[in-house]
Amino acid sequence: MSFQLDTFNKLLLETVGVGLVIATYPDLRPVFRNHLVLEWFPGAADSAGGGLEAQFPDIDIPALQAALEENETYKASLEVKVRRRIHALSLAATRADMADGSWVIIELHNVTKVQELESMISSYSGMVERQNRMLKKEKERAEKLLLNIMPESVYQELKTFGVTTPQRFDEASILMLDFVGFTTLSVEHDPATIVSELNDIFTAFDRIAEHQGCERIKTMGDAYVAVSGLPEANPDHAQAIARLALLCLRYLKRRNETQKIKWHCRIGLAPGPVIGSVVGIQKYVYDIFGPGINLAARLEALAGPMEILLSEEMHPRLHAQFQVEDCGEAEVRGFGPRRIYRLLGADELHLQNDPAAFGN
Repeated sequence: MSFQLDTFNKLLLETVGVGLVIATYPDLRPVFRNHLVLEWFPGAADSAGGGLEAQFPDIDIPALQAALEENETYKASLEVKVRRRIHALSLAATRADMADGSWVIIELHNVTKVQELESMISSYSGMVERQNRMLKKEKERAEKLLLNIMPESVYQELKTFGVTTPQRFDEASILMLDFVGFTTLSVEHDPATIVSELNDIFTAFDRIAEHQGCERIKTMGDAYVAVSGLPEANPDHAQAIARLALLCLRYLKRRNETQKIKWHCRIGLAPGPVIGSVVGIQKYVYDIFGPGINLAARLEALAGPMEILLSEEMHPRLHAQFQVEDCGEAEVRGFGPRRIYRLLGADELHLQNDPAAFGN
């Protein structure tokens, strides 16, 4: 025959996943089948001498002939069973009129394989979406953890540039709080109870600090460290930290009225320049440094149960609005003899109405 089978063979070899049949027209006698057709219809090779009807009994031959007569594409769906699997095939037959005669080209596409690929793509898409959701959730969790250990502006700097620059804050006030008899409490009660109690108390302190515009820097066991005046400057930093101290004390007093474990704290307040910076590479910690921190810690150590002591540097900032008592001079370790004051109260109405005072 004069049909250029060599050319078609090259095309067929380059075709992947498509079955091809070439038949004469108009008598529809197959002259070529590729390997996929022989795989799907193994009987086609045995009936090589017959027409399309004999080799592919599911094809509607009259409908095929009518379409080809009109030079239209005949389309049909077939099913074949290969081994134990049923494959859905889409068939498209077109007439090709050439110089040496007319031919019929039949393409067979494995729809099942396409459906499997679509299902696989859908499955992968779902997996990617799930991973993106998990990634977003983990990112939010990491962000929440970092915001818990450093001020938001510091976190934003770390997030944007990957590093943070140590900053000096000339005007800030520090609160150091420690519980009285914590070692004894931790021995007398099981660890879960102590941790739960501390979690409740520190959570309440955090709410009060946030409401007063203060920043909790860290907790160390039973110690609580907060500051006012950083990272955002606050001209009323001393008043804010004093209100925080009074409200923390009031919270504990109210809590002790109903709870089995009675908590008593000591508080030291001091102003001073502070350096704030993220410390560490693998484990970030936002920490503050400066003489004011040490002075607040020394005053906290000198304070009695449920007592707030403040330095002489802080007294001028508070005496007009707060009830402050002169305690006289005392030897402060590392600072020598210093005049010390006791903070007794403030604007009682304001404190009683503070919605954060009792975790409301």
